Amino acid sequence: MLTSRKFFPSLSSLRALEALDRLGSASAVAEELALTQSAVSRQLQTLEGQMGVELIRRDRKRLSLTPAAQDYVTEIREALNRIAQASLRLQVAPAGGTVNLAILPTFGMRWLMPRLPEFSRLHPDITINMTTRLRPFNFASEPFDAALHFGEPDWPGTDRLLLRAERVLPVCAPGLLPHGAPKSPADLLRLPLLHIQTRPRAWQDWFAQMGVTCPETLPGTLYDQFATIGQAALHGLGVALLPNYVVEQDLATGRLVAAYPDAVETLGAYYLVWPRARGNDPSLRAFRHWLAAQAEPEEGLPR
Repeated sequence: MLTSRKFFPSLSSLRALEALDRLGSASAVAEELALTQSAVSRQLQTLEGQMGVELIRRDRKRLSLTPAAQDYVTEIREALNRIAQASLRLQVAPAGGTVNLAILPTFGMRWLMPRLPEFSRLHPDITINMTTRLRPFNFASEPFDAALHFGEPDWPGTDRLLLRAERVLPVCAPGLLPHGAPKSPADLLRLPLLHIQTRPRAWQDWFAQMGVTCPETLPGTLYDQFATIGQAALHGLGVALLPNYVVEQDLATGRLVAAYPDAVETLGAYYLVWPRARGNDPSLRAFRHWLAAQAEPEEGLPR
């Protein structure tokens, strides 16, 4: 049985309420929605009447949301975004279908992008849409068909394809090592260490694999992406522990040097992950089967 129409307010009214919460003024809402301020006010009044709840505070012609309205917007914003994204996909979807893919920024750019021209040549009717995501998300609440994920995927109701293991190497600018690389991995503890948010224990794990006892907490600066920590290393701010596919070109040109020559395999790996319910989608299946061939062992990053 369908829910009563009473609980399905007009989309225009909901958009006005969400925009007021986000933008903070009726004039800004009117500009974003290409309406007059009077029209915005009428839509909000209609919504209040339909819901039977006070949603708007009116103070000297300034509009703001009541606490109840703020809670309501928090719940409906995701739904509005999903409606907009679904409508966009419907309008631009090619005949062969699409795959909406969440990617890790660096791995997506450095590993996937160089390979995609081949997929486009083999499957010109399938479009791959990509959005970067650094943190875990819920497939049920995000409009993704699959994701490039690092670690041990633990999403319920998903399947996965191993793409490649990760090997990391400590690197820095040549000027940070005027006398050459340290003779012992323990010597790196005397250098400034750069840390990345997505691998908070990367240095501790590396030192452990090198047989070096180190403090539980290591000092150093913290970065959110490989791109930023890589730039910090290039500019001599410290030693970064980076995947070999990220630093390959900079090592070849001498912009970076290995602070210690041994690359070690990390505990995690890169996977393609997809909801089991989407497993038989023809576009996703074609992309998955093609990607499986790309996951074979290889040397270096393709140009």
